Amino acid sequence: MAVLAYADAKRLGFLPLEADAETPTVALRDGCDPLVLAEARRVLAKPFKVVHKSGPDFDALLTQTYGDNALDASAVASQLDDGSLSSLADALPAPADLLEAQDDAPIIQLINQLVGEAARTGASDVHIEPYENELIVRLRIDGVLREALRLPAKLNAMLVSRIKVMARLDIAERRIPQDGRITLSRGGRALDIRVSTLPSRGGERVVMRVLDRDQAEVTLAELGLPDGLHSQIEAALSQPDGIVLVTGPTGSGKTTTLYAALRKLNDGSRNILTVEDPVEYAVDGVSQTQTNAKVGLTFASGLRAILRQDPDVIMIGEIRDYETAEIAMQASLTGHLVLSSVHTNDAVGAIVRLRDLGVEPFLLGSSLRLVLAQRLVRRLCSHCKKPTSPPAAALARLCISAGAQCYEAGGGCEHCAQSGYRGRLGLFEAVPITSQLRALILEDANEHRLAQEAFIHGRSLRDAARDLVEAGETSLEEALRVTRVEVMDDD
Repeated sequence: MAVLAYADAKRLGFLPLEADAETPTVALRDGCDPLVLAEARRVLAKPFKVVHKSGPDFDALLTQTYGDNALDASAVASQLDDGSLSSLADALPAPADLLEAQDDAPIIQLINQLVGEAARTGASDVHIEPYENELIVRLRIDGVLREALRLPAKLNAMLVSRIKVMARLDIAERRIPQDGRITLSRGGRALDIRVSTLPSRGGERVVMRVLDRDQAEVTLAELGLPDGLHSQIEAALSQPDGIVLVTGPTGSGKTTTLYAALRKLNDGSRNILTVEDPVEYAVDGVSQTQTNAKVGLTFASGLRAILRQDPDVIMIGEIRDYETAEIAMQASLTGHLVLSSVHTNDAVGAIVRLRDLGVEPFLLGSSLRLVLAQRLVRRLCSHCKKPTSPPAAALARLCISAGAQCYEAGGGCEHCAQSGYRGRLGLFEAVPITSQLRALILEDANEHRLAQEAFIHGRSLRDAARDLVEAGETSLEEALRVTRVEVMDDD
């Protein structure tokens, strides 16, 4: 139990730990004023031990100590009444640090606690969903929505108005969707929050995507790629030109992979430019441009402008239409390395998708270097998972031998917030464009024939899922959930 306010502990640079113990411990930030030990003696009123912590270690301990409180927004919401609506007109600025916001108005505390809980649990999105009689708040944790709160419906207008103020949106406009952005910090950890509002029957619905800037620091080595696949990606990125595509559904980690590739290439010797919708993370050394349809700045027009900026590497957030695809192909043929994403179910599907957009087969065959498909599956909690023997028919769908022992989610425990899963793992399949595959592309071969050639020696998403199930890292149910399209195609 913390005996010192978060703001005071952060300012002074000391943190009392185990204050109820006979000889408590005080964590001291390196470089702080030694006189704070006198303050520590006053606060604890007993002898104590001192442990010295570096700046980053102290900040991490500070966040852990003060940030692990469970979400108690209902208690905050109960302080609100109809008369408090006028307090929103004050338009108070967002706090510099969520953990310091202990004395703000209740509605601001509620929003700060929601975002703080999302950051604490690793949620990617906060959904605020208004209905006729209640307001439901759900968090997307490890790719699955979980209900966090049920609140009175009358709070929706107050929450939405405050969020709009923080995101610099028009609070008077409730008839059309709006998009904005909020920048916050939590215990020194920077958070970017992308806000989207949408009119609905029960009121304005809000989704806040929580973008942790630490994700922009992830490297290729930290993605969990198999060794062979890792070397294939590095070989493609070492090429002076061509296109490297990452494909998968929304929320499969494509953006994280693309940023990891940019970090690999961002060695100061290349001019790297991007056009994105929107710019998710700021990367030092990379010039990033955000599309703006209102002024005519699309992926295609932004890409044309980028080509006049002497680039070495170009990253396009997504190839959505023929115009963008054609310019990307032409750029790759004129000495540029192009990275982009496409929304398809698998790697071979990306080739077919580009062909369906109207890209000529000779352009595809000449420009593509590698297509990477990926998914994210939930990892079983190691503390509560339990062995199981699934039916032979279910095992056969992943080509697992009948009678094989697998693991499934247990009843949940404190380590996994009673969900049975904790964290996520990546499933990957890579299709390098070999001479044989290039010949098939030029022949306009169908998807089945392309897949046959692509996976003669390569591993598919299903193979990756099977390995994780057999290793007890994920459940058969979870593996089938994320590979269901491929399974259905083969049935």
